[in-house]
Amino acid sequence: MSSPRPPGRGDALRILAEAGIELKRSLGQHLVVDPNTVERIARLARIGPGDHVLEIGPGAGSLTLALAATGAEVLAVEIDRRLAALARTVVGERARIVEGDALEVDFSQLLLGASPWVLVANLPYNVAATIVLRLLELVPEVARMLVMVQREVGERLVSQPGTRAYGAVTVRVAYFATARLAGRVSPEVFHPRPKVDSLLVELARRASPAVDARLASYGEILELVRAGFAGRRKMLRRSLAGLVPPEAFSAAGIDPTDRAERLDVLDWGKLAACRRSLTSGRSPS
Repeated sequence: MSSPRPPGRGDALRILAEAGIELKRSLGQHLVVDPNTVERIARLARIGPGDHVLEIGPGAGSLTLALAATGAEVLAVEIDRRLAALARTVVGERARIVEGDALEVDFSQLLLGASPWVLVANLPYNVAATIVLRLLELVPEVARMLVMVQREVGERLVSQPGTRAYGAVTVRVAYFATARLAGRVSPEVFHPRPKVDSLLVELARRASPAVDARLASYGEILELVRAGFAGRRKMLRRSLAGLVPPEAFSAAGIDPTDRAERLDVLDWGKLAACRRSLTSGRSPS
């Protein structure tokens, strides 16, 4: 079944008006109303026949149409029942639209029977990072992502140690995946128009986590990362006091006067491993 071209701004606004739908800022709804932009995203996603694509927040179905036009099988999850119904009307049988909250839906059941999956989505602004982390942590079926997020979130996902945007989210993402900036998107292509630019970020799941779980688990690393960045301006010996024995810093080759933003995911893994070995009486192998 051939796909019509995604609707432009005028058609999109007309479709919303005819359906009596006003977008909800509380759900971070900013719809892309430019055909060139969604078709560009579909090209950057490098998908085609035989691929399984997950979309979160399809809105009125504009990006969904562009993804389906590649020949990929598309499953879209929409929290707003009004928009889910509208997207079904716009997309027809070219994609499957289901209602659900991406922060609660059981993806292991929803994605059952096909793997791997590629997430391609204009993520809701207010929960974008949370959705990315949930998929990385809990849904191994998703092997790759191309997500559109507001600039601040995108910079956190791809930033490097020592930069202003680098934080706990960056480390958590790096544990599971590599991330890179894939493009920029102007506010002009959205309805309603956001106050900031958006970024396209590509994430590729690692074949195995960045840190060997036999040395330190994700939970052990996460405990230190959260404590370290909670006291971002403090030296590590202060922000991690009571959690990390002083001798663990030298064992891991980490300066205790450094701050959390200076450590990459491997550094956090070394510190967690040395902490475990010192508190359990074993040496990290």
